[in-house]
Amino acid sequence: MSIKRIILLVALHIFLVGNAQEKRFTQAALLDTLIDTQGNRVTFASVLKKHEGKPVFIDIWATWCRDCLVAMPQLHELMDDAKKVDFVFISLDRNQDSWRKGIEKYDLGQREHYFSVEGWKSDLFSSIDLDWIPRYMIIGPDGKIELFKAIKLDDIELKRIIDLNHKK
Repeated sequence: MSIKRIILLVALHIFLVGNAQEKRFTQAALLDTLIDTQGNRVTFASVLKKHEGKPVFIDIWATWCRDCLVAMPQLHELMDDAKKVDFVFISLDRNQDSWRKGIEKYDLGQREHYFSVEGWKSDLFSSIDLDWIPRYMIIGPDGKIELFKAIKLDDIELKRIIDLNHKK
């Protein structure tokens, strides 16, 4: 085996091992403050704890986000199909009034909603390298992140995880 081939294999191995690390929320992210629809301040950890033992689909969105709004019909379809999944919405709206109006306007009231107090600069969003919304994540019943990042509902990995593990 040539030295070039060995170097290439070692580099490939390092790349694959580095990217195979399990994604998890930092302690600071888990302690990040959100506001629920009743105006209560809650931690992200308490939101996850509330859904222990169930798969959770997290949708990070805002009413000013065109891509978020364009995806709404497809999102409603997914919510109808994936009955075993708890859907949790975290808003990046600029104010709580817009957020509350958006929940009603886009017929999302039957789900669980939170407003991000710190917005884009929150520990939660920093820990997940949030760079675009909508951002979709799936947390398994065991609390592990099954899908770390999707920005489209037709993402192949998102569909695979939902179809394989969490439909009906």
